[in-house]
Amino acid sequence: MDSSPKRTKRVTIADVARHAGVSTPAVSKVLRNAYGVSPAMQERVRAAMAELDYRPHAAARGMRGRTYTIGVLLDNIRNPFFADILDGVHDQLRDSDYTVLLGAAGFGADDQAKTIRSMVDRRMDGLILIAPGTPRSEVLTMAAATPTVVIGHHDTAEVHDSVVDADAVGARLVVDHLVSLGHRDIALVAAAGTKVSLWKRTPEVVLTNGYLEAMRGHDLQEHARVCRTAYSDDGGYKAGRQLLTSAEPPTAIMAGADVAALGVYRAAHQLGVRVPEELSLVGYNNTAIAALAPVQLTSVDQAGQEMGAAAAKMLIERVEGHRNRAMQTSMTPQLVIRHSTAPPRLTPVLGLRSS
Repeated sequence: MDSSPKRTKRVTIADVARHAGVSTPAVSKVLRNAYGVSPAMQERVRAAMAELDYRPHAAARGMRGRTYTIGVLLDNIRNPFFADILDGVHDQLRDSDYTVLLGAAGFGADDQAKTIRSMVDRRMDGLILIAPGTPRSEVLTMAAATPTVVIGHHDTAEVHDSVVDADAVGARLVVDHLVSLGHRDIALVAAAGTKVSLWKRTPEVVLTNGYLEAMRGHDLQEHARVCRTAYSDDGGYKAGRQLLTSAEPPTAIMAGADVAALGVYRAAHQLGVRVPEELSLVGYNNTAIAALAPVQLTSVDQAGQEMGAAAAKMLIERVEGHRNRAMQTSMTPQLVIRHSTAPPRLTPVLGLRSS
């Protein structure tokens, strides 16, 4: 007796039509979410699809003009803020026919551009680019042909939508909070900009300008300093070591990403600098790790899940032809105060360290 699994025939759109007792064009309309399909027809056809375990053939759909795939570009999968954005994208698309495919391209502009081109070549219906480092000119060229939403960058264009955080407001919230505690020596750890990108208003640019403006507003411009690094644990660690071993180390550090703030925390711990007794530390993004003990990181919540959901909603509007004009959605940040910030000690305890 042959026990090998039997090869079953793939269920077709015609099978669904027969099972539902409707025409093949009617099933096609339901699949395309075409205008004029009644709720009763939708329910009838989708019930038949579920009973038959019907899955539309991606290649066939692509030949008809749509693949129902959305490409999401990010530089790495280790930044927990990206997980919040992706949760929002998935939540928004959960009840649709669209599938999300990720491209973790790394920080290099060329690698990111290659990934974007691959997504376009595979006929993805739309792209969500999270703080792309690839040249803006290339993104504009791709967006002119494929519906695109850019998350993070404040630059606007007619060919793509964008979702941003009011980063200058977020920076001011942090500086105001730290100044209210009595801090004056407040440093910022921000991402290093790429010279080839030609994006003028990246999140780190807007955040840095907001920080410098807030410091000037408190007449603390002479104490302002910005340490550039990658938004990663290792990047934050290197920045933390650099700042905390300087001749005049700050009493407070703000990092532009929680993951970098944790790197600063690690450097402080290694140097014997206690948080918050000897160093107040603030992150950005308010990711899940910010609330974990023993960190309890004060952080700026920029609503990552809402950003992802807004990006997905705007993209589908473009893909399905409901809107042609570009839009920019801005999130309002909120400061979540935890246990990593406190008034500075009256007697400086930080100094030149070599450990």
